[in-house]
Amino acid sequence: MSAAAFMRRFTAASPRLKARIAGALFLLSLLAAVFGEFIVRRLEIPADLIAVAGMIAVTLLLYDLFRPVSRGLSLLAASFNLVGLGCGALRWNPQGVDLPVVMNGLYCFLVGYLIVRSGFLPRLLGALMAIGGLGWLTYLSPLLAAHLSPYNLAAGILGEGSLMLWLLSYGRERSTTEWAGQCQ
Repeated sequence: MSAAAFMRRFTAASPRLKARIAGALFLLSLLAAVFGEFIVRRLEIPADLIAVAGMIAVTLLLYDLFRPVSRGLSLLAASFNLVGLGCGALRWNPQGVDLPVVMNGLYCFLVGYLIVRSGFLPRLLGALMAIGGLGWLTYLSPLLAAHLSPYNLAAGILGEGSLMLWLLSYGRERSTTEWAGQCQ
């Protein structure tokens, strides 16, 4: 199968399949990051590459899923996350600000808003993502982040973790037209 044929088939795939793939890649990325960071430190770089590649795919899949809600906001959210992933891969933290985490916070906040507006995911999930995004945004100030730790970390993990679990297990079968119809 050619790359073009694969892309046509994937583009035509159901939102449920895309959501489940995003959830699985989200989990794979998380496991790779934890493995490289805490279990086998000498494999940190390859594990980070797997984690970043997986999160790039998750970002693009979520962009596609939320495009019917608001193309502009979905693109803005994806852009924030892609920039953050690039900064993280380069280990760029200007003036002590954990820029990848801050960009992820903006991404989570916007995705949370898109979830609330969408109607095809539980609004509670959107609220958790937005609160998680606010938790990550505390890393704009290292002093504030340290003062609010571990609560800001818990908020971020809860928001993103709940989205990952929902994508893996509770995705509903709906056509893109139905999803877009509920976004009005």
